[in-house]
Amino acid sequence: FPGLADVSISQDIPVEGEITVPVGSHSPDEDYSTLDEPVRDTIMRDLKAVGKKFVHVMYPRKSSTLLRDWDLWGPLVLCVSLALMLQGGSADSKDDGGPQFAEVFVIIWFGAVVITLNSKLLGGTISFFQSLCVLGYCVLPLTVAMLVCRLVLLVGTGTISFIIRLLVVVAMFGWSTLASTAFLADSQPPNRKALVVYPIFLFYFVISWMILTFTPQ
Repeated sequence: FPGLADVSISQDIPVEGEITVPVGSHSPDEDYSTLDEPVRDTIMRDLKAVGKKFVHVMYPRKSSTLLRDWDLWGPLVLCVSLALMLQGGSADSKDDGGPQFAEVFVIIWFGAVVITLNSKLLGGTISFFQSLCVLGYCVLPLTVAMLVCRLVLLVGTGTISFIIRLLVVVAMFGWSTLASTAFLADSQPPNRKALVVYPIFLFYFVISWMILTFTPQ
């Protein structure tokens, strides 16, 4: 600009403010990207993260791990495992042998989506995928119940076998319900928690009923 060429600043005039260059150890992680790491390290890191979430579900306590670092890998594995174990057997079916893989898969994911939408409509602060993550991971106790029932059915299908399966399924049903509500309850308005817990109760009850009524072909 004209007229500014002759303007000079004396070195004696203090300059306000502070300009500092951070001095310290430069972490190599700052320049490290997941695109540069080996595939093995990526897989092991994801497996450890899924394993930690399984631990949080089996030992329910207030934690933000499932909400902060959400993923759908664990729910997908649990859903597929449960659907595979339920396929081809049911006490209420005489023709096709029980619920098919797609039926179980759709029931689980459709139920989780409905519960999530219900939670959002009631004013929940949790995100859509965070809710799916929690509901999916909390199917773990019921998946364990299904595995135990399959082992019990290998021994026999009498009254004692049914009582054992009933106790296991009821215990794991309560475990899944309590674990999911422990993670989701705080994200709901205090006066609407019952409206959120009730669909969760029905969701796990339907899955528990499918497990309890399962009998091999």
